[in-house]
Amino acid sequence: MLILKFIKPWISAIVIVLILRYTGALAGISTITNTALMKVGVMDYNPTEPTLSEDFNYNFRLKDMEGNLVDFTAFKGKVVVINLWATWCAPCRVEMPSMQSLYSKIESEDIAFVILSMDRDADTSNVKTYIKKNNFTFPVFMPHGYLADQLQADVIPTTLVLNKTGQIVNRKTGATNFDTKNFKKYLERLASK
Repeated sequence: MLILKFIKPWISAIVIVLILRYTGALAGISTITNTALMKVGVMDYNPTEPTLSEDFNYNFRLKDMEGNLVDFTAFKGKVVVINLWATWCAPCRVEMPSMQSLYSKIESEDIAFVILSMDRDADTSNVKTYIKKNNFTFPVFMPHGYLADQLQADVIPTTLVLNKTGQIVNRKTGATNFDTKNFKKYLERLASK
């Protein structure tokens, strides 16, 4: 009897978590929590000077949302913000509005954004619908065949910043508020070099 009294609350908790997980409600709770944390500034991105200086491999292609192929070499000589995300990723959805806000404030032609959906090709229409529904205007791409090893992220969202000479100078994993003065100044400083 004493064991049952002890185990019963644990079984109830496990059942509740499983129900939330398999109904998708757990992702909603995660989204609400992450959004609240972002709004109070806990998730603001404040980059430091180069944390990495690995040369980036530009030799691959992407597809834009119209299916056109884009050689990544087109971005050589620019500061590039590469954001790996997916429509099914709750933390990705949380940070996308901050990425859009930052994108709309950048005026330099030397800064490019590559918002790279890791959704399956079969889900391209979901990606288009998501982008349109949220009024995102940044350029969205999907992989086309081989991707550079540096883009083989274990976790999404993952964001990389390339400098103009083709080095990865920053990498951020997890939901982040990119719409900060510090991050904007950081990108502008990289572009001015």
